[in-house]
Amino acid sequence: MPDEGDDAPDFTAPLVTDDIEEATLSERLDEDAPVVLAFFPGAFTPPCREEMAQFQADIDRYRDLGATLYGVSVDTPFAQQEFKEQEGFEFGMVSDTNKQIVDDYDVRIDMEDIGYYGLANRAVFVVDADGEVTYKWVADDPETQPDFDAVAEAVEAA
Repeated sequence: MPDEGDDAPDFTAPLVTDDIEEATLSERLDEDAPVVLAFFPGAFTPPCREEMAQFQADIDRYRDLGATLYGVSVDTPFAQQEFKEQEGFEFGMVSDTNKQIVDDYDVRIDMEDIGYYGLANRAVFVVDADGEVTYKWVADDPETQPDFDAVAEAVEAA
């Protein structure tokens, strides 16, 4: 798992904005950094809706800091697009259907009790313009929400 001070694992994956396009993290850092990668287990679930809604409520704070927010899950781009549209999220979402990103960031979890395997654990990484992880938070329990003020403070420090 990348830690604070480590290089963020690079990736290329579908990015859902108004459209679906392929994006590479390292190629977006010059324009988008600092980048907040907010991993979540699954679109449309109550805890994930709550988390993404709080990030949306804080979107102007991130924009004022020059940051870009991306939600990251193993959902398909089409599911993420529908989730984004239904909930009115103004930030992009990264689709990791091949689970490479959750593996590279070491946040893959299984929810055996409900029969779901290979999901993203709830986690937040802040990546600066040099591609360095400047903040890391990983939930002990995927229903736990991040400290949103701590994330924003980490963005400001980046």
